[in-house]
Amino acid sequence: MDINQLIRDDLSRYEVLTVWLKLFHISLRRAQYSKNPLARKFYSALFSLLRRQQHMLIWPEGKIGRGLCMIHAFGAGVNSAAVLGDNVTLHQFVAIGQENRGKRQGAPVLGNRVWVGPGAVVVGRVNIGDDVLIAPNSYVNCDVPSHSIVMGNPCRIIPRENATEGYITFPVPEGEADEE
Repeated sequence: MDINQLIRDDLSRYEVLTVWLKLFHISLRRAQYSKNPLARKFYSALFSLLRRQQHMLIWPEGKIGRGLCMIHAFGAGVNSAAVLGDNVTLHQFVAIGQENRGKRQGAPVLGNRVWVGPGAVVVGRVNIGDDVLIAPNSYVNCDVPSHSIVMGNPCRIIPRENATEGYITFPVPEGEADEE
């Protein structure tokens, strides 16, 4: 995995870049993938400081795809066991969390081109397909097929081709990452 390309992919999703956003993505990706243990420790500490400033609970141990975009991400939380695909957009006060018991025990897997609106909650071992729009303040604790809009509590799934068209801005091309 080319760390610099991963950082460029993340930063290319923004129309306006701030110093904080640049530092956030650089420290996240270097904390995740740096081969130098000292550098990894440094970037983990920097990332921890940056995420605390925005009251975010996001962990470098998590599996996060290319082109992560955090819009007004104050208060966002992503469980370290959750998996985020490519071109995922998260807004403020989003919670991507695990359930600790029951049939959905575990953490969510979000596909590619998933837009999660402000205040939305996705919990448990659920699979969210590709091209899914999760409306603001929705509570999602069930599997969602690709090409869908999800809204409400309990969640209502509406099939829709190109559900995230106009919502996923400046996406990175999918399937071009070089794997190790």
